[in-house]
Amino acid sequence: MKSRSITLNLLLLICTFSLYAQTEKEKVIETTSKASIEGHIYFLADDLLKGRETGTPENKIAASYLANTFRSYGVKPSPKTGTFYQDVKLKRVSPPSEVIIEINGQKIKDYAFIFPSPVNIESDAVYLNYGLEDDYKGKKLKGKIIIIKSGSAETKDTRVAFGLRGKKQELAQANGVTAIIELLDTDENMWGFIDHNFNSSKLMVAENEDQEDDKSYNDQTAHLWILDRNNEMATQLSTSKSITSKIDIGEKKEDIVMSQNVIGIVEGTDPKLKEEFIIYSAHYDHVGIGTPDETGDTIYNGARDNAIGTTTVLSMAKNLAKYPTKRSALFILFTGEEKGLLGSEFYVENPVLPLKQMVYCFNSDNGGYNDISLATVVGLERTTAHQNIKDAAIIFGLTAIDDPATEQGLFDRSDNVHFAKKGIPAPTFSLGFSSFDGEVTKYYHRPGDEADSLDYDYLLKFFRAYVMSGRHIANDPKTPVWTTGDKYEEAAKALYGN
Repeated sequence: MKSRSITLNLLLLICTFSLYAQTEKEKVIETTSKASIEGHIYFLADDLLKGRETGTPENKIAASYLANTFRSYGVKPSPKTGTFYQDVKLKRVSPPSEVIIEINGQKIKDYAFIFPSPVNIESDAVYLNYGLEDDYKGKKLKGKIIIIKSGSAETKDTRVAFGLRGKKQELAQANGVTAIIELLDTDENMWGFIDHNFNSSKLMVAENEDQEDDKSYNDQTAHLWILDRNNEMATQLSTSKSITSKIDIGEKKEDIVMSQNVIGIVEGTDPKLKEEFIIYSAHYDHVGIGTPDETGDTIYNGARDNAIGTTTVLSMAKNLAKYPTKRSALFILFTGEEKGLLGSEFYVENPVLPLKQMVYCFNSDNGGYNDISLATVVGLERTTAHQNIKDAAIIFGLTAIDDPATEQGLFDRSDNVHFAKKGIPAPTFSLGFSSFDGEVTKYYHRPGDEADSLDYDYLLKFFRAYVMSGRHIANDPKTPVWTTGDKYEEAAKALYGN
């Protein structure tokens, strides 16, 4: 008799759990539709917004759209300002517009600033191979312009070449070099990316500007990359007995730019747990207008990066406004991510609620995808909420995996890292990729990243998995924490006091 009673109780418990799980799933399905997803992404990635570059009127239009979407859902505004906006004061530093570069009387048009330090010099130049230690031996180069090849003898990869810039700078300064011209052989696509990113204005948080920022423009040796197709110039100059050169780089320009983080809040239902907040975050800015692609398109629409991430947060907001969880929700859509994670940098120093109340930051950021059976969560196994996310993904036919390309350092390249440094567990929910290959980067910072190039059947599963994950984490009686031994565990102890 006792055995039968235990069996009946277990069956009742299982049925109750199944009913709860079914109800949670229905809540997610009810509030997340393909039509609403498409509506958000097509608007945010529309040519009208010209790539949503931080500080532009079009970026502000995007912010207004997001704020009013929160308002339409019934999300409450920031408790600090009473609005959905947090003003972010930025300083814009623009490279000089008038630049002259000549080598042996030939004017150079394809150049990119590594350090646009002011300089005006006309003199003989010295060809110095790769500009590394051995190349300086026995040479007197004080006051000279040096011309070097990018990278090193071991690798010519552009990423590696950029990684060597600091070392080449140090060597040049130690030897009294006045300017560095570095010859780079790369394809048109990569050069377009370089031109767009390195010759554009730089933004920094105005309140947090430091000596390193100023040093980058004033105290460093002037340093330029020049496009050298098929190493033609390097081959020619390496055998030249003499090289004449001229570099004239004017002063930088500075001005103040105002942009906005978009913030909303939904209070939790549990008398105790509502004092804990889950942050749902993404950046809504992109890179604006740049070098045209093969079709002549100049607008970098940013559907994947990061209209999709933005839409995950909107989907979460719509769901929680109607069906709140036990923990409270803080929604933050950041500006300035593409300019150096600026919106999130500003936020963690100027939070609208105490950071110690933030127990989890569920960020969403994307480049591309190559596996529609997955949701790739960068930092998945680094927090105790990993099973909540895995279980949620399965409900909608996806498998949640951790970062398969740790060599890319993705965890530290999105807004989540500023929260992690403060001690808040903060993974990033991303489109499915099983390897960091060309299909993932195909649309990254390219004009082709448009809304009509996406698989919306997959995205519907993706968004629902995110919303269900958030619900699981926010309703779990156990507060999520870093896994034991994580490098941010000490920061968490300092923040939460345990």
